[in-house]
Amino acid sequence: MAATATGLICRSDALADGGLGVRFTITLEDGREAPAFVVRHQGSVYGWLNACRHQPAQLDWKDGEFFDLSGQHLVCSMHGALYLPDSGLCVAGPCRGAKLVSVDVCEADGEVRLGA
Repeated sequence: MAATATGLICRSDALADGGLGVRFTITLEDGREAPAFVVRHQGSVYGWLNACRHQPAQLDWKDGEFFDLSGQHLVCSMHGALYLPDSGLCVAGPCRGAKLVSVDVCEADGEVRLGA
């Protein structure tokens, strides 16, 4: 998913493996704004649009709470769909087999930014 500009999302140390994510808003190529988030999983940072693939609902039940209790899956707060944090693939729930929409992010020099 391309955004119109690159920019700072957060400092790298704001993301712990399986911990809280950071929410932000991106501007899509067509000019619309969309909620998004970044999380850290197994040492890498991943960015996704904050939208379940089953119904148009944001995943986190509370700001930044994207992981299930195990810290291994992203979970939709509305109906419990489980997504792999590294690929966005839904592995359980009503949208099994669908994928979250990725947001290009990069991590360098202690910062997480939009863009590749």
